[in-house]
Amino acid sequence: MDKSNERRSEQRLRYYWPIWFAEDFNDALSQGQMLDISSRGAAFTCPADDTCPYLGQEITARFSVPRFGPNDSFDMANFTRSGHICRIDDVNSFLRRVAVQFAEPLPFKPGEQADSKTKSDTQQNLDPLTI
Repeated sequence: MDKSNERRSEQRLRYYWPIWFAEDFNDALSQGQMLDISSRGAAFTCPADDTCPYLGQEITARFSVPRFGPNDSFDMANFTRSGHICRIDDVNSFLRRVAVQFAEPLPFKPGEQADSKTKSDTQQNLDPLTI
């Protein structure tokens, strides 16, 4: 990948974990699968049907993020964030990739919380947990 085209100001954490979202959390929640996250936003996939959010829509999402510790340990921190949909891409005829920008950032930078060795080793431990 050409680093000169990189516009992100923060490294993202790539992981695959459920995310629950809705326009109104009092309504039925839809499920997606997290792809990556930063303190200011996230990307996830969801079915390409009427449960998928649309560009510009305000949603509230509930998700967990790994918090890395010493000796390859990690805990899952739970968050609920409101935000708006800033991008939607078709993955295929059944799946869409959705990008959401949070109204309030997370209290830490998920992709920058540990050295790369700890993250890569722990990422391998997370892989069997992929849903």
